[in-house]
Amino acid sequence: MVKIVVLVAGLLVIGFIAWWFFGKHTTKTVQAQVDQQQQSIDIEVNGGYSPEQIVLKKGIPAVLNFTRKDASSCLDHVVFSDFGINQELPRNQRQAIKIDTSKAGEYQWACGMDMFHGKVVIR
Repeated sequence: MVKIVVLVAGLLVIGFIAWWFFGKHTTKTVQAQVDQQQQSIDIEVNGGYSPEQIVLKKGIPAVLNFTRKDASSCLDHVVFSDFGINQELPRNQRQAIKIDTSKAGEYQWACGMDMFHGKVVIR
């Protein structure tokens, strides 16, 4: 009986891990608001990024305001490899990052360890 319980528990754990890493998860998408010819959006860093996907308008200067609330060292940097940005995120402080919106496309960002991700869509 113990072997069956251990087997079932092991299969459940394997299933959860597979879903966590390989399953499709819904992401929150937010469109930045344009104010005085600049667009900005606030992103909370707490066990990941919220929102995870940002939509920006092409050609209008953009600023992403990251506020890290998580104490994890994994989330103490944000990396935009397409823009050459590797910015430290001090805890409980707002960090503004300017994004080049001259080219339309989809651009990924990630934490310093590449475990948590987000996306900027420029249209």
